Amino acid sequence: MMEYEKMLEEAYSKIKTAGKDERFEIPKAEAFVQGAFTIVKNFSQIADYLRRDVKHMLKFFARELAAPGSLEGGKAIFQTRVSQKTVQQKLEEYINEYVLCKECKKPDTKLLKEDRIMVMKCEACGAKCPVKQLK
Repeated sequence: MMEYEKMLEEAYSKIKTAGKDERFEIPKAEAFVQGAFTIVKNFSQIADYLRRDVKHMLKFFARELAAPGSLEGGKAIFQTRVSQKTVQQKLEEYINEYVLCKECKKPDTKLLKEDRIMVMKCEACGAKCPVKQLK
């Protein structure tokens, strides 16, 4: 019995548990102003990392920045001048609203449409909650 407990303690000491911050990191938006436009260079990569539709993210950003936006290659181009800090803030708001589970705070979610309601379903804990519809 002592041998088993010793091996168990050794195994626990070797296990590296990933904390919430280590497992999911909020991506950094590479945004810059060029003339009258704000360009987010890595917009498509962020959408892929978050497992969200790039058009859904674009619609959110266009609404939040109160400016029309378009996709060109992997870049998003908004017809307004905003700082990189503001773009990062809006990205964090998007993640809190449309990516992180309201129950367990994990990013393992997907957006589904049930009837006419947009629902976020967590693949980790199974929770479902309605999210704001983007118009």
